[in-house]
Parts: sequence; structure tokens; C-alpha cells
Amino acid sequence: MAALLAAPAARAGLLFPESGGSPNADSIHTLYVMVFILALFIFVGVEGALLWALFRFKAKKGATAAQIHGNTKLEVGWTVGAFLILIFITAFTFIQLPSIKNPKPSLIDADGNQVSQVEGAQFAATNQSVPKGDTMTIEVNGQQYVWRYLYPGQDQLLTYTDMVVPVGMTVLLDITADDVVHSWWIPKLGGKMDAVPGYTNKLWFRIPPDAIPEGQKQVVYTGQCAELCGRNHANMYGRVIGMKMEDYKAWYAEKVQQVKTAETDVSEQQKELTEQQSQGDGE
Repeated sequence: MAALLAAPAARAGLLFPESGGSPNADSIHTLYVMVFILALFIFVGVEGALLWALFRFKAKKGATAAQIHGNTKLEVGWTVGAFLILIFITAFTFIQLPSIKNPKPSLIDADGNQVSQVEGAQFAATNQSVPKGDTMTIEVNGQQYVWRYLYPGQDQLLTYTDMVVPVGMTVLLDITADDVVHSWWIPKLGGKMDAVPGYTNKLWFRIPPDAIPEGQKQVVYTGQCAELCGRNHANMYGRVIGMKMEDYKAWYAEKVQQVKTAETDVSEQQKELTEQQSQGDGE
């Protein structure tokens, strides 16, 4: 217990999953709370009955234990009760499942303007719905021991560790891996999803537009690989940074320019090395 309390990041919520960063995370939290409350009532009832029986029927010294051969009504009662509880949990889970699995529509469009939500959807081959309106699809690739992100657009921008997205936009994730099985997990943004070599898993999140603290330009959600993937597994961190659309576009343009500048610098260095090598061969 002391070791767990000393590592709050490993708990991802003391009793329940973290929430507040995305609608699917909120639905997962609701499901956990319901099951926890139901389990708590059952636990209190069972332990209470046990303690009551221990004291109520405590044998006196020299007494002979009574021979109990069963109670049909009681046995049928707790069997039917357990069955009904299971049916309730199953029904509630399937009611919550669509809001966890299927992405919600974006609250903004590609220009950052607020839009009304339209719930109509087309179903993809993976049985995950695709909401109407603007969305952003980012390819998440797990590697020992870093996360790589490929952003949409002709620039083919790649970043590592930190994923930057506009708040209010529904972000669809195509998750895979290059080497071994990893697991993408940002607790406040929803459930974890395995990154499997040769296979693409789907996940999504939508950061609320008002999630950015007042006076700041971004909100940051942290997580790390949730599947043991090698000796440096514990250092395979990931972050999702939410920005307003105008700030996101500025960040994106700056990153693209940095990549182009780096490519130009490398090209010039290669050219200089080639020229130096040619001069050396001539001498």
C-alpha cells in the first residue's frame, strides 16, 4: 500500500478511472462508479450477515454444533439475486458501450468555428462509428521505447512523445506498433488500447474547449505505455497537449518549417561532405 501511495501516477485514479478529459473517459468513469456502488452494497450485505451470524450463533462452552442440511429457499434466493445483478450489470454496460466506443462529433470545424452536434454516423469496417463533420485522424505508432505520431495533411508531419491537437475537435487514433506489443494510455482521455505490430486498433477522444486553464494557452494530459514491452517500458511516456485551433495551426506551421529547415541543413551538409571527399580523392 505504501508503494502504491508513493506512486500516484501509477494509480490513474485512486478508486475510479480518471475522467474529465473526453466524453468516452466520462462514460468509462460512470460505468465503474455504478459497478463499484453495487459491489459495495453486496460486500456490506455479505460481510454484515457473516458478522451477525458469528455473534448471533456463537456456541457456548461444551455445546454441540447444530447440523444444518441446507435451506432451499435461501439458496434459490441468492442464486436468483446474483442472476438479476449480473443481468443489470450486463444491460448497463451495453447501454454505456456505444458512448465509449463510438466517437462523438467535433464541437468545432477545421477553422475553429463552433458547430452544432450531429449524431448521424457511418460505420467503419472496425465497427467503430465515424461522426459527421470535421475530425482529425492521427496515426499512433509504438516503438521501443517511444510513441510516434503522423498527422494528417500533405506535409506528413511526424512528432514523438507529445501529441498536439485542437480542443473541441474529435481526434481519431489509428494505433499500431513496429516491434512488440505496446499499449497507448492517457488516463483522462479514455481507455487504453493495445498497439500490435501488423494490426491497427482504433481509439478516440475529444478535449472540451473549456479545458484550457484561464491565462494559459494549452492543457496537458500525461500517460505512458501500459503493456510491458521491454527493459525501458517504464520510460515510454506520452503526452497529449490541447490548444485552441489558431494556436494549433501556428504550432503545426512552425513544426513543418522546422522539419524543412532541418532537411535543408542536412542536404547542405551532405553536399559539403561530398565536395570535400571529391577534393580529397583528386589530391
